[in-house]
Amino acid sequence: MKMPRKQCDELGCPNISKSGGKCSRHAGRKKCNEPGCPNFAKSGGKCFTHGGKICNESGCSNFVNSGGKCSRHAGIKKCNELGCPNFAKSGGKCASHGGGARCIEPGCPNSAQDKTNKCRVHGGGKRCNEHGCPNFARDKTGKCKAHGGDKRCPNCITWPDSRCGSIVYDGYCATCFKQLFPTDERSKVIYTHTKEIRVRNAINDAFEGFIHDKPLYTGQCNCTHRRRIDHRKLIGATLLCIETDEFGHSGYDPKDEELRYDDLYMIHSGKWVFIRFNPDGKGVDMVDKLDRLMQEIQTQIERIENDENNELLEIIKLYY
Repeated sequence: MKMPRKQCDELGCPNISKSGGKCSRHAGRKKCNEPGCPNFAKSGGKCFTHGGKICNESGCSNFVNSGGKCSRHAGIKKCNELGCPNFAKSGGKCASHGGGARCIEPGCPNSAQDKTNKCRVHGGGKRCNEHGCPNFARDKTGKCKAHGGDKRCPNCITWPDSRCGSIVYDGYCATCFKQLFPTDERSKVIYTHTKEIRVRNAINDAFEGFIHDKPLYTGQCNCTHRRRIDHRKLIGATLLCIETDEFGHSGYDPKDEELRYDDLYMIHSGKWVFIRFNPDGKGVDMVDKLDRLMQEIQTQIERIENDENNELLEIIKLYY
């Protein structure tokens, strides 16, 4: 028979105690022994910053995850789909390839959220704690982005496509900071998406009807959670979308990438075909990459017009 786990002895704290009768938050875990450092110790009595273990791959400065290596160097198992760089969940695959718990609604390909057994489209995940708000809570704030969750930029927080603020830009997103403070030294080095613009020009030259970088508005809906699509065109009941993933979105959170699909599905419940285009993949000239992208767009248009796309969501990756 299992003994009940002891709670933290701090008054009113519901957390489980670690050592010394207290939870991690109330100092049950040993702190780093560097004077004045508030971080928890990892190995040798120090936190990562003051001497935690570094990945044993030559030249790598990342901290160890497991097996002596960081996440990038296989401390976490990668998805077993050929060529996929994402980390595996259960079943040896990443969320995009079917790993992890899936939504229990019949025919739904999305991942179950948090500790629920449904995706966000079908009611899973945490909701905003503002009274009557049906939107999803962001991070640990308990609020949706319209109500200030996820540390939104104060300039665009009320916009349908608001962005996260950044400490680097005094709490503003990079786009708003560049517009509001154009003479600031930091504004001079903010990237302006030149590759996406080059893709846009190529698409506009080759095709008609594509909409670039605008939120999807539909009738009788709350549009506060909208996310932009780089390029989109509605063909019948299918939205064909082209995303310019600079550097393969290597710095993006895979979970947030998947939640993005769920958000978009709430706007358009028909079929989706995404072409994810990495303009920075090595070994191929940009002109040749754009030619290949135009060919793929034409192929998908013909498939959609012939009603050959049978899945709710298809993702085609180029130069990953």
